[in-house]
Order: sequence, then structure tokens, then C-alpha cells
Amino acid sequence: MFGMNKSIGIDLGTANTLVYMKGKGVIMREPSVVAVDTKNDTVRFVGDEAKEVIGKTPGSIMVVRPLKDGVIADFDVTAAMLRIFIKKACGSSLIFKPTVIICIPSGVTEVERRAVRDASINAGAGQVMIIEEPMAAAIGAGLPVREATGSMVVDIGGGTSEVAVISLNGIVASRSVRTGGDEFDQAIINYIKRKFNLLIGERSAERIKIEVGTAYKLDEDLKLEVKGRNLINGLPKNAEISSEDVREALSESLEKIVEAVKETLERTPPELAADIIDRGITLTGGGALLRGLDKLISNETGIDVYVAENPLDCVANGTGYVLDHMDTLRDVLQENNKTF
Repeated sequence: MFGMNKSIGIDLGTANTLVYMKGKGVIMREPSVVAVDTKNDTVRFVGDEAKEVIGKTPGSIMVVRPLKDGVIADFDVTAAMLRIFIKKACGSSLIFKPTVIICIPSGVTEVERRAVRDASINAGAGQVMIIEEPMAAAIGAGLPVREATGSMVVDIGGGTSEVAVISLNGIVASRSVRTGGDEFDQAIINYIKRKFNLLIGERSAERIKIEVGTAYKLDEDLKLEVKGRNLINGLPKNAEISSEDVREALSESLEKIVEAVKETLERTPPELAADIIDRGITLTGGGALLRGLDKLISNETGIDVYVAENPLDCVANGTGYVLDHMDTLRDVLQENNKTF
């Protein structure tokens, strides 16, 4: 089936896009960001290069994130971004169009799903197969998805958090909430604005989240000095942000994720729920790296929670594993004419 054809798996995320190449592993990891020149509607920069110029461009260049909440918000820009990523991955001489497995959130509509497929084909893909993100995350985290046993995965990305219970290559119960790393950053910006009268940018918020962010009370408070603009007099100002501040800022967003976990558990058949109590819950995605999130979910559900190895790569690795084991895992894919 594959012959000369290159096969790639794409984790098309709101914050980052990862590309997995059959036989090589994850070969590309770039922000899902595009800089567009509005004067002539051309794409100037994509990925890392585009992220570097955020907040530093003249009026004619607009930096856009073509995906919002895990779905395509700007079709043409997404297709242009995918085209560049596929070219980077497969080389520019696309004599053979690559076979692509691409991920989508589990809660998307038929229209949103078709948009992902069409954008991939416009970007130069040959055959396009779709896999739901929590399924790819579970496979990438090494969970036994083929067995008749319940596995629960919570995949927290930039735009969405996906909760799913998986058994026998299928999703038995799931919830998709449109909250993730981006909403965390926004919550930090809003909190600092309210508490310190200080305006900070997205990159500062992300740094605060990574360096002192926490979901659960720490034994020792972490602190970080941040610079921003004083909202009262417009001058530069410094403030010291503590991990307790961040925990307070994120409490509402984290509550949505915990609720999604609880709702999914409530909808899980009793036999599978018993398996989850024995095996625990696995966290994947960038949000899994937030300190104490495992403790918070464990505390709220009474079930052990584990962070997957390499949580950022689980979805991409899952697409790659499916490419390598097409014979046994074909039924986890959403084929062209299948509906949810």
C-alpha cells in the first residue's frame, strides 16, 4: 500500500503542530502560527519563524493562529500552513503524494471534520485518514487500546481537553471541552490585570505558567518576577507572581477539566469503570506538564492519575504507531465516508 509513498502522521494542534514520519519518529514540532502579509494576502512566515515575530510586526503583517479550540478557524491559512509543513517533512518534490493520518478533537462536527480533510488534500496529501485525538493520545501513551479493558486518557492541548474511555479499539465514553493551554494563558493575563493592574503579553503568561504554574497547593510557594505595563500610568512595571496566584488564576479552567473527567466516568459502563479504578487515569498533552494536575484530578475522583512519558508527543506518536500497525489498528481510523 505504501510503496514509494511517504507516510506521515500529523498532530494538528491549536498551539503546536507535530509531524511523525514512518520509520523516523517525530521529525517536526512547530507552533501553529502563520504571519500573513495583508497587502497581497501572502504567507510570509510559518511555525517558529512566525512565533518569533508576534508583537513585533508592522501593521501590514498579521500573525494569525488558524486553529481555534482544536478546529480550523481560517481554512486557507491552515491549508497554506499544512502545505509548508508537509513540504518540510517530505521534501519539495512531491511526485508521490504522502499518505496522511491527521488528528481531530473527538467533539467536532461533520463540517469541521471535512474541513480538516479538505485542508490536508489542498496541502498536497494523497490519501487522508482521520483519527480522534484521545485515541491517538492513548495509543501514543502505550495504553492497551486493543484489549477488552477500560483505559482512560485525559489529553490537554492548547485549545481543547479531551477525556475518553477506550476499549477494544473504540471510544466508549468521551467529553471534549474547549479549554486548554491557551485558556490558561488568558486566565493568567486577566488575573494579573485585576490583581496587579499590570498588562502582560501571551509569551509572558506562558512563561509564568511553565515556571511557577501549579494546579495544587505546593509545600513551598514558587515566585517569578514579571515585567509589564502599569495600567494606571502606562509606564513599565515589575511584579512578583507566586504559584499561589497562578493556582487561583487557573482554578475556573481546571474545574471544567475535572468536571469533564467526572462526567465521563459517570457515563462509563461499570465493568470498564472497575478497570479504570485498578489501572488509573493517564494524562497526556502539554497541559499534563502543569505541576500538581495529577494530584488535583486524583483528589477529586479518588483514582490514581499518571502523567504519560513524553506527554507532548503522545498524539503524534500515536498516529505513527497506527501507520506502523495498519493491519491491526485500521478500525481506530475514521475513513473517508464514515460518520461519527
